[in-house]
Amino acid sequence: MTMIDGSTPATRPGLSATPAVRVVDVRKGYGAVRAVDGVSFDVRPGEVFGLLGPNGAGKTTTVEMLEGLRAPDSGELEVLGIDVARNPDELKQRVGVTLQTAELYPKLTVVEVLDLFRSFYKRSLPTNELIEFLDLGERKTAQTRQLSGGQRQRLAVALALVNDPEVIFLDEPTTGLDPAARRSLWDLVQKLQGQGKTILLTTHYMEEAEVLCDRLAIMDHGKILAMGTVNELVADRFKDRSVRFDEIASITDEQLTGLPGVESIKHDDGETVLYTQDVPATIGGVLALTEALGVEPGNLGIRRPTLEDLFLDLTGRALRD
Repeated sequence: MTMIDGSTPATRPGLSATPAVRVVDVRKGYGAVRAVDGVSFDVRPGEVFGLLGPNGAGKTTTVEMLEGLRAPDSGELEVLGIDVARNPDELKQRVGVTLQTAELYPKLTVVEVLDLFRSFYKRSLPTNELIEFLDLGERKTAQTRQLSGGQRQRLAVALALVNDPEVIFLDEPTTGLDPAARRSLWDLVQKLQGQGKTILLTTHYMEEAEVLCDRLAIMDHGKILAMGTVNELVADRFKDRSVRFDEIASITDEQLTGLPGVESIKHDDGETVLYTQDVPATIGGVLALTEALGVEPGNLGIRRPTLEDLFLDLTGRALRD
């Protein structure tokens, strides 16, 4: 097993053909609500795999079933070759978990909380090693209620690492953090991958998924809509670029569809987005149309399709909605 201090060479993604995590046609419902509806995916050893989607997409329910916290209605769940439903106790010794909302003992110090959690496992890493790796040395004698949001998240990750797990589940680890603390957590995830850890990450941040994930699955309404690397997903869906400008009430979709080169149209948070394979012709058409109407296309710009464009195309709305 790879130690946090790097004493054993890290395992790189793709070296093993056996998935570290395997999910096959998993379903979970609550009354009439299908929280998870036929989800299937594999996570390769040593990779960071992301579940990307809005709140309520089914990401957390999926992860909680993999952690053994919820029982699926049907389907197969395996982590490290262990049937999660049948052998949850065996699994807990080999995985690490950070929950979406983690309640820490407010009056215990960082050292005391880590020592407490280490006592739950048959084997564990030294507390001082965890503190050093998570850069919590200056706060090790502080009570957890005295920690900043970023420090609390780093401590939550430290608690997930006490048993030196092979697979780590991070559920929305940077929600509520300021940009500096968020990037600090990103650095930590990349360090963990460098140690050979397999990481399953849930997030609703596009940039986070793009920076951290080797592969990702886009989820919405309990289903996986697309899966692959960011480049694969965007390239498979789009062969064109997007021309964007502030929405103009007097211009109809029919008029925009008739512009040269326009393949499709989306509306995104006050913006009109035209997907085109002929950018000069489309921009010329936009300028001619707006000039004829006596209006200006505010914030007119061009960009290659992104993960955000992909989500908008798949769901008809922006992820931030």
